[in-house]
Amino acid sequence: MSLPQLFPARRLAAPLLAAALLAAPAAAAWAQAPAEPRTDEPAAQAGTEAQAETEAAPPTEAPEADEARSGVFFPETFTLSNGMQVVVVTNRRMPVVTHMVWYKVGAADEAVGDSGIAHFLEHLMFKGTDTVPAGDFSEVVARHGGNDNAFTSWDYTGYFQNVARDRLEMVMEMEADRMANLRLTDEEVLPERAVVIEERRQRTDNEPGSRLAEQANASLFVHHPYGRPIIGWESELFEMTREDAEAFYETWYAPNNAVLVVAGDIDAQELRPLAERTYGQIEPRPVPPRVRVSEPPLEAERRVILRDPEVRQPAYRRLFKAPSYNAGETRHAYPLQVLSEILGGGTTSRLYRELVAEKRLATGAGTGYSGTALDLGVFGIYLNPTPGTGIEELEAAMEDVVARLLADGVTAEEVETAKRRLERQAVFARDSLSGPAYSFGTALTTGGTVEDVEVWPERIAAVTAEQVNAAARAVLGQSGFVVGLLLPAEEEAAASAPAATPATPAPTAAPAASAPAPGPEAPIPHGEEVLQ
Repeated sequence: MSLPQLFPARRLAAPLLAAALLAAPAAAAWAQAPAEPRTDEPAAQAGTEAQAETEAAPPTEAPEADEARSGVFFPETFTLSNGMQVVVVTNRRMPVVTHMVWYKVGAADEAVGDSGIAHFLEHLMFKGTDTVPAGDFSEVVARHGGNDNAFTSWDYTGYFQNVARDRLEMVMEMEADRMANLRLTDEEVLPERAVVIEERRQRTDNEPGSRLAEQANASLFVHHPYGRPIIGWESELFEMTREDAEAFYETWYAPNNAVLVVAGDIDAQELRPLAERTYGQIEPRPVPPRVRVSEPPLEAERRVILRDPEVRQPAYRRLFKAPSYNAGETRHAYPLQVLSEILGGGTTSRLYRELVAEKRLATGAGTGYSGTALDLGVFGIYLNPTPGTGIEELEAAMEDVVARLLADGVTAEEVETAKRRLERQAVFARDSLSGPAYSFGTALTTGGTVEDVEVWPERIAAVTAEQVNAAARAVLGQSGFVVGLLLPAEEEAAASAPAATPATPAPTAAPAASAPAPGPEAPIPHGEEVLQ
């Protein structure tokens, strides 16, 4: 159920990079983030006057595509009387829907000493209520031809089902039931705790890249809770109890701290009665503000080196703390997305073209930017050396590319090309059901708005070369960053031996736009742990 943070070998819950890029303003499209099949603004408060106003207000009408060029998904929105926000994205292509409930709470909201409780509770949400016994939730969904999953990030926790349109009310009833009526016993909780501990051992402790990711992340965020693993530290997992899970559930799992997103063969007029009959019957309750400590400046380079006999392909990562849509110098967020595309987004990017295609020093080279975070994001450079290429040589070549970019700047032509590629992704995202749901869920749980998602292409289109250069200097010009090195166990001894003649690499698939180099150690957006 968990995804290591910066070097994870995992997928996004909503699979579209474009959707993640649109999911906005608040980890990796480079938002923490995303999901395999099953194995985080202050919390909303329900004020009676505001509730009355929103209850009386009609749903926001979805504009016609030809009337709003800046729109992407053209959603409708409304708010239930208990404070639960609802977003509807109509797509009549097939009689199916994606149903998602997002909670504005994640691993970064855990108390010190309770790392992993948000992810643990995600597991326990499948342990039943008085009406849906333990284990039946997923079985019922599958029996009706659907599938379901759940995921935990530092900033949010989400649950989703993909079902036929005529099964939507059924999953809404079950999801609303466990929002309000989860019943836990030690007989269910303690074995599941063992499952999570084993999951950590399999996905983190037994995977060199995941272990390095955990340590590099802790070195990048030394004070902020983003430095804690989403799945939790093993020593603290052993101490978790049923009472801990119940307290976390009762504190954060409330309709006024949740967002419902439904995409597919339905509109707001059809959905609203269903939402009122299910989620609308749950009483709101006070939810504490999301208080996060500030991360101190990183004023020195830090190197995290992990050697392991299982490593066959060395990997190099350089990680910078960066502004997000929601924190730091937020004016740099959109330019950083364009910068990532220019520097490391595909075969035409500067890093790939020079290090892979021309000098043949790397089998993969790319960048990633996690701007979809409630707090600071991450900008990363990712390299994999060719056989016979030393890490020092590859690092020096990469630094030369970056130094020339900082000295000479990007060109207007590069910026326009990168913007066109990013804007095309917004068009492609419309073909997905889960993509829009993921975009709005991520935005609304990390300080963003529906409008932020809809005007994303317009804001990207407005980015200038001067803004990209300023963002590059602000982030890549930092003297404080973390370098992560993943090396074979024999690397230390081999370092003193003469370097072998670099082998001609086989053709390598181009990394996706704004994505890291391909391979099992590729990073994800602002990290997520997924129920597996």
